[in-house]
Amino acid sequence: MRSSASNREIEIKLRVASAPAARRLLRAGGFRVLRRRVFEDNRIFDTPELMLRRAGSVLRVREAGKISRVTYKGQTVGGRHKTREELEIDISDAATAALIFERLRFHPVFRYQKYRTEYSQPGSHGVVTLDETPIGCFLEIEGAPRWIDRTGRRLGFQDSEYITASYGRLYQEFSKARGIAPGDMVFAS
Repeated sequence: MRSSASNREIEIKLRVASAPAARRLLRAGGFRVLRRRVFEDNRIFDTPELMLRRAGSVLRVREAGKISRVTYKGQTVGGRHKTREELEIDISDAATAALIFERLRFHPVFRYQKYRTEYSQPGSHGVVTLDETPIGCFLEIEGAPRWIDRTGRRLGFQDSEYITASYGRLYQEFSKARGIAPGDMVFAS
């Protein structure tokens, strides 16, 4: 969870068997829906030379229901949890933002989709999301490191199950394991 003062994102992902199984785990752990399930379409932008990727940074335009947002993510700091700078602003027109980036020589290099439901516990300072993606279901736990660890254990996971890779990296691994050329991580029409 980012603090407004530091703009730091601290999170981990956990692979889950299915969305229904994840919902059962979350209910049993005392979590309730904070934001209902919404379809997200995400586009990652970079220069033709992949300047941002080489620097470990991300420039993303996300459309999630009626909300569109531009996000910059800085280089990941090593450790058990994925920690990085994250700056976000809401925008009124994702298509125009994409055109602006393209005029500035940033082009779409990866697109990924998911259905996301956000959960919270009363009185907690973190968020757990259920992400249903074309490559499987994941819980994303975002908050302070100790809260992440306690929440992961409460939900029945070990530290060894933590995933700090991006969805882009996970999709590359998924494609390689199946001998398919990676493209965009989108749902079949």
